[in-house]
Amino acid sequence: MAKSQEAPVDRGELQAQIKQANSHATAQCEPGKALDREGKYLTFSLSEEEYGIGILKIKEIIGMMAITSVPQTPPFVKGVINLRGKVIPVVDLRLRFGMSSIAYDERTCIIVVEIGAHGVNVVIGIVVDSVSEVLNIKGEDIEDTPTFGTRLNTDYILGMAKMDGKVKILLDIAEVLGADDLEAMAKAA
Repeated sequence: MAKSQEAPVDRGELQAQIKQANSHATAQCEPGKALDREGKYLTFSLSEEEYGIGILKIKEIIGMMAITSVPQTPPFVKGVINLRGKVIPVVDLRLRFGMSSIAYDERTCIIVVEIGAHGVNVVIGIVVDSVSEVLNIKGEDIEDTPTFGTRLNTDYILGMAKMDGKVKILLDIAEVLGADDLEAMAKAA
């Protein structure tokens, strides 16, 4: 189905699913217990590919808004936004992955995530082409990341989810950005 023919996603409905999943998951997590990759993921698209981020990392989904540029930041750091009085750095995930930039449209949105890695805890916004849905992905539907060669770092990929004959790339968003990037964004905000 062509992108222009897709029905718009109800961000409010996705936001409600995220809140419900977060409260349910928080209540069921045992302290110190390692969580596997099975669970709920917010799926979104970049170019023609589908990706997913674990629902527990998601704070909210917002429409595009004015982004203030910050000098001397990497090209994928678009700048900062004022979200209800809090300054949040914003990253364009397309640019972070080395994809070409596109004009933002009515389906483009910012997924606000909270990331804690290497002692740095930061709330950031990531720009994606469009959000799709919240999926409950079973462990048996997730495969390890294939080996692409010794020089390609795939630490940011949690796994590959097989859904309806397609593959969704599950991301570890903290690894996508890396510790150095997170520190730089924490300073920018």
